[in-house]
Amino acid sequence: MERYNYRVFTVPGHIRIVNDPVELVPLLMTFNDPSFKKVYELLNKSWLTEDEIRAHVDSDRVPLCLQILKKGNLVEEQWRMPKPGAKPQKEFRATYNKFRANFQCNLSDLSDILYISLSNDENLRNVVEQIEAELGKGKNSINDLSRKFSVSPIFIKGLAKRITYLDVKGQGLVLLDTGR
Repeated sequence: MERYNYRVFTVPGHIRIVNDPVELVPLLMTFNDPSFKKVYELLNKSWLTEDEIRAHVDSDRVPLCLQILKKGNLVEEQWRMPKPGAKPQKEFRATYNKFRANFQCNLSDLSDILYISLSNDENLRNVVEQIEAELGKGKNSINDLSRKFSVSPIFIKGLAKRITYLDVKGQGLVLLDTGR
């Protein structure tokens, strides 16, 4: 009996429902960067490995883009069945192709979200370094960090969505072990 190795190319029809404004950060980051946007568009059409994405997008930023997309739950991954003798590879596909916002926030929080998502400001990097130092001391409460740095809790959570090695766990911020 002969085996056929084929992949089904389907366009996902899932709707990304955003209930928390902080969830906008990975979306805005993706669609504000031309190479990230191109990666998302490719993944919205079919399953691709990282190498296949690199063939279409001449960018060393593909791994970072995939991390941001994963963090925002915007891609799914699976192992591709290799040809005999080859190593399996992860392949990716966009999870959503529609968007719905279902939240309300004040304009100050929205301005924080936009600033975090779209800024390359050096001050943002300094805040991240200071937060990392506090986490190293065991201080991880989002409310305590927001008071210490005179920013909103939304600002701290937004940073956790932007920075690939930070995450929110309950009411605290944690450093992820991502091999950085």
